[in-house]
Amino acid sequence: MRMITILAMMMALSLTAFADKHMPGTDYDIRDYGAVSDTSQLSTEAIQRAIDDCAKNGGGRVVIPAGHYKTGTIQLRSNIHLHLEMGATLYGSTSLNDYRPMKPSYISLRTQKETVQLIYADQASNVVIDGFGTIDGQGRAFPKLSWNDEGITRPHLLRFIQCCDITVKDITLRNSGCWMQHYLACTRLRIDGIKVHNRNNYNNDALDLDGCHDVVVSGMISDSDDDGITLKSTSPRLCENITITGCVVSSHCNAVKLGTETNGGFRNIHISNIVVKPSADQEEKFFGQWIGSSAISLEIVDGGTLENVSISDFNVEGTEAPIFVRLGNRGRGYQDGQVIDHVGDIHGVTISRIMVRNAGKMGCSITGLPHHPVRDIWLSDITLHHKGGVKAEELSAIELTATDEKEKEYPEATMWGNLPAKGFFIRHARNVVFDRVRIMTDEPDARPDFVRIDAE
Repeated sequence: MRMITILAMMMALSLTAFADKHMPGTDYDIRDYGAVSDTSQLSTEAIQRAIDDCAKNGGGRVVIPAGHYKTGTIQLRSNIHLHLEMGATLYGSTSLNDYRPMKPSYISLRTQKETVQLIYADQASNVVIDGFGTIDGQGRAFPKLSWNDEGITRPHLLRFIQCCDITVKDITLRNSGCWMQHYLACTRLRIDGIKVHNRNNYNNDALDLDGCHDVVVSGMISDSDDDGITLKSTSPRLCENITITGCVVSSHCNAVKLGTETNGGFRNIHISNIVVKPSADQEEKFFGQWIGSSAISLEIVDGGTLENVSISDFNVEGTEAPIFVRLGNRGRGYQDGQVIDHVGDIHGVTISRIMVRNAGKMGCSITGLPHHPVRDIWLSDITLHHKGGVKAEELSAIELTATDEKEKEYPEATMWGNLPAKGFFIRHARNVVFDRVRIMTDEPDARPDFVRIDAE
């Protein structure tokens, strides 16, 4: 009788263990599905089977153990926690044939009809990617073949579309074929403590938040050839309710940028405690300037509204034109053939406690358009230190160049070259306030600190 009881207990424990393996919250080791730590072999199917099995059983953690694994496109589902152990590296395949074209549920200027990416999620919820491992897209393998080939012949590394409750934490992301991470029309997104290195191809942004709501980004350290922290609005959905803090950003282009695509616009954005510095690796550049184009760029050029934006506590080393606020009228739509027939709006911006050292001599600018001024801009406690050196005989040519409104051109902090002011050039603006702003140059500079044209 005692033996029967023991056998019954053992069977019950066995059944419980079997059941636990398929309960929500269970770990799914990709090696159990056939993944191998060998970059000469593809583990795409094995990783996808682990994800699909996990999702089918209510969700849990898909574990990538220490080792080197190669994969093509994998798609994350709801309730999936992708965990990369320390010592784990997930490499993207260098063959475009291993990337599955995906038809996004939400079309914008940046999704086209089909896109390719290494890790993809669409209309998923409660998704986590974390751990102290690395995801390396090996993006140098994909040459730039045409002007708008991002996500077509050059894969993104991460792309989330219309997802909610997303966390990306602690991991290292390296070497995407174009943008490193694109979050489109996502809600409740948290990015915490990740490291990004993206300097191996064209359009190598570090982070793109596109029409996202309710986002917290903290503790990111990034080094990118193209823009660093970028907010975009490539559809009518605006970016709103976003906090970004405690990051270190290196970029050949714009360290922090709201734009360039601005169909919906930006509202309730707070960005603070950012260190901007040149990249430590100065051997290669695809876009921009060696010391960076700008530290802060706030742009509306495709309609849309930028309002209630707060920028504070930046410590900046370098950048050619550190602060750039631009209302233009490029008027590019988010669908083929669409034209935006109105000028957008910029108002309600505060920029405070900004320290800039060793900048280029171009100067900063705040510009609107005739009959469309930027409004209600407050700048305080700003120190701008740059090399200077513009001579009096150069002023006429500089002033002539700056008379071109460049209404339809791509907005770039360096678009006019050296500006008529060595501090701030303000044109077509209303209610712009400067409080405790200091301009210093290494060499004598003939330009005034401020130049105002059609500005109050």
